[in-house]
Order: sequence, then C-alpha cells, then structure tokens
Amino acid sequence: NMLPPAVKSMNYLNNILANIEATKAGAGEAIMLNAEGEVAEATGDNIFLVRDGAVSTPPPEAGILVGVTRKVVCGLCEGLGIELRERRIAVEELFQADEIFLTGTAAEVIAVTKVNGQVIGDGKAGPVTLQLLKAFREFIRQECGG
Repeated sequence: NMLPPAVKSMNYLNNILANIEATKAGAGEAIMLNAEGEVAEATGDNIFLVRDGAVSTPPPEAGILVGVTRKVVCGLCEGLGIELRERRIAVEELFQADEIFLTGTAAEVIAVTKVNGQVIGDGKAGPVTLQLLKAFREFIRQECGG
C-alpha cells in the first residue's frame, strides 16, 4: 500500500521501497496498489491495460499522480479512436490483459511483458502499445518543432 501520490513532496520513500522490493524479486519495476488493494501506478509511471482493444487506466481518485505523459496518451487514445476507460482496476485484471504499458517522462510509452513472472499477451509490446508509442513520439516531434 502506498501514500497518496497527490501529496507531492520530496519524499519518494514509498516508491524507493517498492523499487527495492521489485529488484529483489528480479523485476524491473513495481506495480503499486492503493489502500483498497487496487492497481494504482508504477513507482514512477502511470499504468494502462489493454483488453479487447480498449485501454483502461486507474482514475485520479484511485490515488494516482496524474502524469503529463498520461494526459497526452489519454488524448492520443481519443484522437486515434481507441476506447479509453478511466476506472478502478483489480490486481487480477493484470493477468487477463492483452497488453500492459506504462507512461512517464523518461519511459515515454513502454510495454510490460511480465507481471509476477506471468507473461502478458505474447510477451512483447502489443499493437495498441506500439501504436500509442508511435503517436506519442510524433506528438513530441511536432510539439518540439521537429
């Protein structure tokens, strides 16, 4: 369980401890749960699931820090005609997802291929993740005047 991320301070102890735990387990990242035991976010990134072509992400009221990259990707979903659902996500849904990806300033849009050792989808970045990564990079290129 984590502290409310909206309490943005210089205290990232929650995130650091989760990352240490993930590293000890041989994982590259930790998925953090809120006080209700629902999926909230990763240690430095927002999380999205893809199931049957629709994208789901926890809403702000699930205790997430609403990232800038998350906002952009949500807008890209709308522009690309990809159904986006902001909703509470149970842990079990991670294992039923066709794709999972994270968004963040450094990560951009990055696929999650395993959760607790279970392969997600076919173990590679899926088509929706790749479509959003391409659209995100194009968005950045245009915004930066490139």
